[in-house]
Amino acid sequence: MNRRDIPNIISMGRILLVPLVVWLLMRERFAEALLLFAVAGASDALDGYLAKHFHWTSRLGSILDPLADKLLLVSSYLALGWLGIIPVWLVAAVIVRDALILFGAIAYHYLIGHVEMAPTLVSKINTLAQIVLVLAVVMSLSVMPLHPWAITGMIYFVLATTVLSGLDYSRTWTIRALRVRSGRHCR
Repeated sequence: MNRRDIPNIISMGRILLVPLVVWLLMRERFAEALLLFAVAGASDALDGYLAKHFHWTSRLGSILDPLADKLLLVSSYLALGWLGIIPVWLVAAVIVRDALILFGAIAYHYLIGHVEMAPTLVSKINTLAQIVLVLAVVMSLSVMPLHPWAITGMIYFVLATTVLSGLDYSRTWTIRALRVRSGRHCR
């Protein structure tokens, strides 16, 4: 192991936190889950800083970091949906969007070529909104209750950005695929 591996080790540690966060949520130990979210957030910031500042980037890191984030988010949504704290239809929308992106990337890779995933602005807003909703819900259940209308507003904002992000990815990658395909036929 060398220093260049530190961001990847931090990301793997974040992946290992996921089952514990889910367990805490399912046991309704929201304060402890909130604490682990803070640890996960700090570790995400730390591995990102190290990778960028010291140029300790790698192909593995480009997969592990977003995978760790996605596992934590999707698992949290599943647990909170299971508990009836957030609507199941929102959980379904989040999962369908992620599945659409995953299957689209796989199809693009096999039918067109190399996929270099770069999050769009609406996708970044969606991810931030998803994180804020989980934090707000868990915080509201543990340390600082929020008005139900605030949570409801966040739920519908997450739904809107989830749908927009899914449509944006579909449009963007369809256009890219058509351009690549038409460029191949022109030769």
